[in-house]
Amino acid sequence: MSSAAPDTGLTTIPEKDIDRHRPVAQSMVTRVVVLEDGGGASPTALAGTGRRFVSTVSTGSVRKTREVELARTVAAIRPDDQMLSIPAHTLLYRARRGIAVALAVAEVFARAGELEAMQAKNARSPLEGDEAMRFHKLVAAAAYVAAFSFASYLLQTIESDAEAPNDIAEPDFLFDTQQDALKAMVAGLDKAIAGARDDADMAARARAFATAAIEGLLARKGRFDGLGAFEDAHIRIDQDDFTLDGFDVAPGRKSKPLVMTFKKPDEIVGNHIAKFQAMRLAKMLMAYDFDRQLNPFVELGGFLFTFIGDGAPGTGKTILIQMTAGLINDYCRVAGYPFHYENFGVDQISSYQGKSGQNCKQFVNNVLNPRAIGFGTVDDIDQVAAKRSDDRASAGQQEITGVLMESFAGASTVVRGNCSFGMFSNYPENVDDALRQRAGARWLVDGPQTRDDYVDIFVLLAGRNHEIPLGEHELFEAQQIRKAVTTAYEQHSKPREEGLQRVYERFLDRHGEPKTMADIGTYLHMIKEAEPRFTGRAIKNVTDAIKMRAMDIDLPDEWFETPEAFMHKSYDVKKAMIEELREPFTMAMVMQEINRYADSEFRYSDRSDDAAVEKLVRDARLRERALRDVEAMKASGAWGG
Repeated sequence: MSSAAPDTGLTTIPEKDIDRHRPVAQSMVTRVVVLEDGGGASPTALAGTGRRFVSTVSTGSVRKTREVELARTVAAIRPDDQMLSIPAHTLLYRARRGIAVALAVAEVFARAGELEAMQAKNARSPLEGDEAMRFHKLVAAAAYVAAFSFASYLLQTIESDAEAPNDIAEPDFLFDTQQDALKAMVAGLDKAIAGARDDADMAARARAFATAAIEGLLARKGRFDGLGAFEDAHIRIDQDDFTLDGFDVAPGRKSKPLVMTFKKPDEIVGNHIAKFQAMRLAKMLMAYDFDRQLNPFVELGGFLFTFIGDGAPGTGKTILIQMTAGLINDYCRVAGYPFHYENFGVDQISSYQGKSGQNCKQFVNNVLNPRAIGFGTVDDIDQVAAKRSDDRASAGQQEITGVLMESFAGASTVVRGNCSFGMFSNYPENVDDALRQRAGARWLVDGPQTRDDYVDIFVLLAGRNHEIPLGEHELFEAQQIRKAVTTAYEQHSKPREEGLQRVYERFLDRHGEPKTMADIGTYLHMIKEAEPRFTGRAIKNVTDAIKMRAMDIDLPDEWFETPEAFMHKSYDVKKAMIEELREPFTMAMVMQEINRYADSEFRYSDRSDDAAVEKLVRDARLRERALRDVEAMKASGAWGG
């Protein structure tokens, strides 16, 4: 850990500066007195519910003192044992340590601005006028920083895999001084864990409190002046594995070693374009610069932030995920970078209102963490997220759709280039149109296609426990990636879906082969007239894919064999190395990418229409059958009220 300016490196907090605040921290976890709003809530939980009776009589103006003894509240979770359990001791220790760390961080904030000097001046003689107002604003800002640091410390250092409760409220924030702010946080933590069923529930409640506190603090951030010095702060405490990067919210869950079955590229037969783009994505992510928190591919164009893979069951979507995660994991090991892989599935859809959206937002934030390389997947996206027009979908599915749409291309989406999200489905036509169009790339996962593919996959899966001759076949010759990809791309020089073929033929009849940008725009407009889903966002996705083809460069394997060859170089050097390999895109690339993307939209549209027709036909048949049954029941006298 090195000391440097806040915008260029990590700021050191010596352990002695933290230890200096230990006595104050100890007193706070032992006993504090806080002033709280009455709020009309009973202090006693209703039996078996964990909820409190709320009076209908307004008591908003009533404030009263409350004694908070966090150590006693923690001990009361297991009243039959005089000693604290290991999780209980850990929580109490983390709370005390978090207070000390928060006070030390607030001191760093004071030194970075003018607060420390003003504190010294105020100690000599009270400040007056505008200077006094400025001083009070900076004191409140330091109190805010202390509260944020404490909540972040709890979130990053307390581990829990239990279901987070829904009844955790944010604390009654106070920002008069740093100590007042931390007393309010301790009181909120005490209230959150009071009455926890067991150690697991206690830890889950503590984490939920930290999350609620951070959300409440960020919502109030605009009220404080002078926080700019903290926005660019990079603070690291190795002893606790705790990091503060301004007001960026860390995922707060320690990454565990990734356990999954990895696949090598040569273990996948077919799916050439998808496999090639997955291999490129893995190398592309490794160009991310942790100091600049940006990837040269984002600046140069061609970075793949979101994609959707579709294909029939059994064509290789799962094995493609395993291959991509395996490649990224291997590169991260070489570079010494943290890697976070996470899948969001149907098991995270909750029956509690709002909980599914929370789970999805946590998944997105975990993968977005700018201090790690991330890869997030949503398998069976058609089951996890729902079409907004589907009135049979659960509220949880609708929440997930909203969160993913906002996260993948919302107003607050920031693409740094450290992570990528993949959505996979057997039935992408069942995915909401707007969400599907937020996928910047389309991977058709159609599995083995040719005779050579089928020979290769059978030989690969059959193993060597036989003496059957191979016959007339060049084993794995068709899987040579460059050759296979070139062939696969050339297949998109002309459309493959019937609806798009008709549009393409009309375009050729009227305008001939495309030669100019105007020709391309005309073709895109004709596609729009035939398929209304082909919107401006679709054009953006096509142009992103074209830029990616322009960056269709093989980053040399030797760049990733040692950290120093490429991954640990500075951002500007990495960008220059990539730029040297870049080539301009061609008309052939443009037409291939337009057809590849438009084919997928026509394919989804046709499938969706087919499904709708099948439903109408089935409903009509059921109505006819029901009418026949009714007539038969009337004839037999069995129909009546």
